Amino acid sequence: MSVAIRVIPCLDVKDGRVVKGVNFQGLRDAGDPVELASRYDGQGADEITFLDVSASAEGRSTMIEVVARTAEQVFVPLTVGGGVRSAEDVDALLRAGADKVGINTAAITRPELISEVAERFGNQVLVLSVDARRCPQGVSTDSGYEVTTHGGRRSTGIDAVAWSVRAAELGVGEILLNSMDADGVTKGFDTEMIDDVRAAVSVPLIASGGAGRPEDFAIAADHGADAVLAASVFHYGTMTVGQAKEALRQAGHPVR
Repeated sequence: MSVAIRVIPCLDVKDGRVVKGVNFQGLRDAGDPVELASRYDGQGADEITFLDVSASAEGRSTMIEVVARTAEQVFVPLTVGGGVRSAEDVDALLRAGADKVGINTAAITRPELISEVAERFGNQVLVLSVDARRCPQGVSTDSGYEVTTHGGRRSTGIDAVAWSVRAAELGVGEILLNSMDADGVTKGFDTEMIDDVRAAVSVPLIASGGAGRPEDFAIAADHGADAVLAASVFHYGTMTVGQAKEALRQAGHPVR
């Protein structure tokens, strides 16, 4: 029996409010995080991901409060990322009620952080967020994709596929593959990128960036995504979690 494909709404949280933009620019208010999380729980979301996009010191304390409030009301697994720099940050979020913690920039700066967190808490709590894009002019990697940081604004020159492989070897439990080129554009997931990372790693792969229609979720799953994550289409009522699941089911993918 194949494993059910998970549908995961993503809430970008800035200063305690959910925001959404296109290619990480032009952020607009999309509501209260606890209210939205409750709505998605009611729609049958398998997990909910919070990304702290104001990940300063204040952002961290606000986020811990948001997680604690959400965990009291919502009973699906919560993943929280953004500005996580140490095993202590992971510990604080888990204590607040997170089930998994996402890391990105800090792991690029110091890859040993992955092993430290995996050894202390188990790799099931650790999600590596890979904000990848096709290499722009002047940047070259073997795979043709590079990892970015700071919401896609900063180039690293690191090969996104090679980084995914290394992170899996260091003990990351899942990879959240976010196509920066497709983010918020609602023209479909970057299936070529999903194919290339899926061929290189065996850990669960969450596809992110580009959902526009229910069938986009099924297409990402056809290409090997174990979970599909979206924000705009859920926040602005373009579709419900249930419609995404129905499209997966119609395409022959098991869902919960």
